[in-house]
Amino acid sequence: MLWQDLYREFITLFVVIDPIGSIPVFLYASKNVKPERRGKFALRAVIIATIVLLAFLILGQIILETLGLRLGSFQVAGGIILFLFALDMIFGQSKPDSEIEMAERDDLAGAVFPLAMPSIASPGAILAIVILTDNQQHTVVEQAITAGVLLSILALTFGLLLAATRIQKLIGDTGASVISRIMGLVLATVAIDAIVNGLISLDVVTLFGT
Repeated sequence: MLWQDLYREFITLFVVIDPIGSIPVFLYASKNVKPERRGKFALRAVIIATIVLLAFLILGQIILETLGLRLGSFQVAGGIILFLFALDMIFGQSKPDSEIEMAERDDLAGAVFPLAMPSIASPGAILAIVILTDNQQHTVVEQAITAGVLLSILALTFGLLLAATRIQKLIGDTGASVISRIMGLVLATVAIDAIVNGLISLDVVTLFGT
């Protein structure tokens, strides 16, 4: 795996997981949690999100193949969904606003919903991790590296959640919203790239090229 590929995977997963955008969700979901329990709250959310994403990393393509679906088709469909998700991040409600509305919890249940899902292990993150670990294009070692990149971002997410109060004071709700929209623009580019690669794998681009 080239450094450019590693960098691209890191940016892709960082954008779709959006650790900074999860900070307001965490603060709101844990507002009634005692300060000494907030570390446990954040850890529980990250562990659940990790299990979900690793499960799709390992089993996602196997499920597709069992259903007789080609990864190229999944890339195109996933790219379209990611693009719509990106448009919503850019023009619609920001990720924090939409997910804060779900965060009416008074105990650790809020760590599961909406913090672990859909804030950290978002539909975009699930789609991205399946696309980035194509068994036909990537070796087991390369997929293990992708898993390492994923775990590093989740560890970074946990660290940011622990420092959420200080970060929130620094950037504010407006800052988190602006960052979310910038990430939406990057995600839109990633989505178009996924669609093009999917069409190439399905020989659609070659077909129109001739």
